[in-house]
Amino acid sequence: MSTIPIRGGKGHPIIVFMLLIGVIGALIAITVPQFSAFRHGGYHKYALDSLEYGYTSTPHVRLSESSTPSGTHAFNTEEYDRIYENQFKDVAQNPLSTFSIDVDTASYSNVRRFIRMNQMPPKDAVRIEEMINYFSYDYPQPEGEHPFSIITEMSPCPWNPRNKLVHIGLQGKTLDYSHRRPCNLVFLIDTSGSMASHNKLPLLKSAFRLLLNELDEGDRIAIVAYAGFAGLVLPPTPASQKKKILAALNSFRAGGSTAGGAGIELAYKIAKENLINRGNNRVILATDGDFNVGVSSTGELVRLIEDKRKDDIYLTICGFGMGNYKDGRMEQISNAGNGHYFYIDNIREAEKVFVTEMRATLFTIARDVKIQIEFNPVKVKAYRLIGYENRVMANEDFNDDRRDAGELGAGHTVTALYEIIPAGSAGEVRTTDELRYQENSVSAYASATNEMMTVKFRYRQPGDDVSKLIEKPVTDEGIALSEASDNLRFSAAVAGFGMLLKDSQFKGDLTYEKVIDLAKNSMGTDENGYRSEFICLVRTCALLGSCFGVSLRSSANSSPNPFISLSRFWFIRFPFQRAVNRAHFNTQQQSSDSQRVRFLPLSLPQPTM
Repeated sequence: MSTIPIRGGKGHPIIVFMLLIGVIGALIAITVPQFSAFRHGGYHKYALDSLEYGYTSTPHVRLSESSTPSGTHAFNTEEYDRIYENQFKDVAQNPLSTFSIDVDTASYSNVRRFIRMNQMPPKDAVRIEEMINYFSYDYPQPEGEHPFSIITEMSPCPWNPRNKLVHIGLQGKTLDYSHRRPCNLVFLIDTSGSMASHNKLPLLKSAFRLLLNELDEGDRIAIVAYAGFAGLVLPPTPASQKKKILAALNSFRAGGSTAGGAGIELAYKIAKENLINRGNNRVILATDGDFNVGVSSTGELVRLIEDKRKDDIYLTICGFGMGNYKDGRMEQISNAGNGHYFYIDNIREAEKVFVTEMRATLFTIARDVKIQIEFNPVKVKAYRLIGYENRVMANEDFNDDRRDAGELGAGHTVTALYEIIPAGSAGEVRTTDELRYQENSVSAYASATNEMMTVKFRYRQPGDDVSKLIEKPVTDEGIALSEASDNLRFSAAVAGFGMLLKDSQFKGDLTYEKVIDLAKNSMGTDENGYRSEFICLVRTCALLGSCFGVSLRSSANSSPNPFISLSRFWFIRFPFQRAVNRAHFNTQQQSSDSQRVRFLPLSLPQPTM
């Protein structure tokens, strides 16, 4: 038997060559599958376990993969509508700013999902108003005839101290729920093949069980399911018959295509046939938004919902899952249907929506709530509404009761922020040419008053056709940022975080560290730990940027950076994991025992061998 000498001789180069080939082969075997996985969205292979209170990594199917009717697979098909950030407007030429309130929170929980998976979210997934309104604020309860109270506050802007930040808050009235009106709810459930993942249909069932426990015998529930076609699974049934309702809910299995339009038609038909006069009539749609049969385009679906809202049936949309998620479509549908839009990424979010804030979610106290600001040109040079890009309205729409706007739920808080440039400040603002046939003039009152602006609110009581008007002037009290309320400072921290995620041109000198500092000093009462969790998310984003120095941003239309796959190797993964764990540990230590939330260590995806 011949042998190859180890030492000396002509065999030595052969040994070296064979070892080199072995090393190269091993690197190719490890690296190429990972690069391929990244190119097809495989970085999402390990999902957060949404059925646990903490956040642990659980092996699962490729989450960006969804079945289509033909049996093929689509990758990275998440869709987000383009958002054009609000610009500064010159007060002399644009003295009015009008928008609809927005109580949706889907953007925040969706952004959280990306960050928990160690990815920066797509820029268009970040809607700053929904991030701000994810949190409740300490506003006073309303007194008098109106169903909500109004607060305003002003301080220097945290990211540009030369400017001012104006905080506007609404607090919906808390109802006496022992005498609440009964509910007529129709669960509209997507059971198509794309809902098979454990963070879709199984999580959906768990979420609806939580809601069922909050209802009583005066409430009725019907269930409509749709896949290739729509069908009535459970006729209207008293909520007290829990076994019957749960049996229907547990019978669902995912499979087939997605006839969302037919499901919506049937759900509204059932709700209308069982309408409770002056009750809470609502369709609750649970889906990933990936409609592909029948009425399926966003425009067709929006027109369908606009027609159905005339029957005073409200719409709540709960989004689930990832990979083929259609965020833009669901936001537009909810806006058209007098509705709310949530994204449920784990069981704790389901608890927040259906238990903690169930009454605000289901019981509307003010309809078509619009806000219009008139700025004083003597005091304000320019202004910018932060967020609400999809809720901006024509100024003429404010007094038109036919124009739809957002709804306010019982106990809900709504917050909006303006950044304003004081009159006399340096810096250019975009303007138009002077008019040939008109002249702008400033009244004597504008010069004599200390008012910076007047905030006007218009709303309708449920069942009323004529709106009511509220006006509130705002002055600058000269309050320093450090002396401002927790409400203003924490909402500013959330807005700042959103601007960093969007890489906003208006982010000024903001950093993640400044956002963390601002949020830590304005925690206020954090009974459910949501604000502590926010700080943890900001820390994670700071670590993602500092550890890699490359873009970690996910995109539904482009492949993620393949160099990020280096994080799967032990010599990068372990230090990064320790840094992330340290951020979680520090955040927990800063919370009191009564405010503490359990965050389990984040895990980066393991190598695919």
